[in-house]
Amino acid sequence: MAISQEISYRLERLILDGGLAPGQKIPSERQLSSRLGVSRSVIREALHELQGRGVIETRHGKGSFVASMVPEPEELNEQSPLMHLYEGHPRTLYDLLEVREQLEGQAAYLAAQRATSLDKHRISKAFRALEETDPLSNARPDHNFHQAIVEASHNPVLVHVLSSLKNMMLMTVHASVVNLNPRQEMRGQIIRQHKQLYNAILAGKANAAQKAAVAHVRFVSNAMKKLEMEGREVIRMPAMKTSPDQQHLTSL
Repeated sequence: MAISQEISYRLERLILDGGLAPGQKIPSERQLSSRLGVSRSVIREALHELQGRGVIETRHGKGSFVASMVPEPEELNEQSPLMHLYEGHPRTLYDLLEVREQLEGQAAYLAAQRATSLDKHRISKAFRALEETDPLSNARPDHNFHQAIVEASHNPVLVHVLSSLKNMMLMTVHASVVNLNPRQEMRGQIIRQHKQLYNAILAGKANAAQKAAVAHVRFVSNAMKKLEMEGREVIRMPAMKTSPDQQHLTSL
C-alpha cells in the first residue's frame, strides 16, 4: 500500500471514529504533515484520494471539510417536500421527536461510555453556553449541547445520520424553546433534565445518561401534546424567516 493510501486510510478512520465530524474543517497540509510525519506532497495526494471518494470536499479559499456520509435533506425552504410535511402535518413534529428520543438516548448511553477528555470539555463548554443564554431564545445552544453528546458517542453512523437531519432536529428544539420555555415550571424541568443528562455523561453512568436523554425528549413531546389538547397553539416555525434561529437553520 502506498504511503498516501495509508494516510488516507488513517484519516478515514479518524472520521469514522468521530474525531472529525461532518462539516468540520480538515487540518491544513502543513499541520497534517507535521502530525503524521510525512511530506506535504503525500498529504496532498491522500486528500486528493479522499476527495475523489467523496469523503471530503474542498471549498475554494477555505480548505477541505468532512463531507456528509448520509445524503443531505433538501434545504429548508418553501419548496422542500420535507418542509411541506412539517408545515402541513402537525404530527411530523412528534415524529421527529420520536427519532430524537431513540437516537439521542443511544448517543447519550455511548457518550457516557466512550467520551474522551476532549469530548467532555466540548460537552461542558456547550452546557455552560446553554446555561448562560437567555432560555427564551436558546434554541441553538440547546441544539449544540445535544450535538456535542452525539459526537461523543463515537458511533460514525449515528453521528452522520443525526448530522444529516440537523436542520429538522433544530426545528424541534426551536419548538420546545418557544412553546415551553416561557412557562416557568416547564422551563425549570427542562433545565433540571439537561443538568441530569450532563452529570450522568461526565460521571460515565451510561444507563442514567440514556434514561435522562429519553426522558427529556419525551417530556418535551408530551408537554407540547398536552398544550394542544388544552386548545393552545403550538408554534412549529420561527415567527420570522429572518430571525436569528431561522438563519441558523440554514447555516448550521
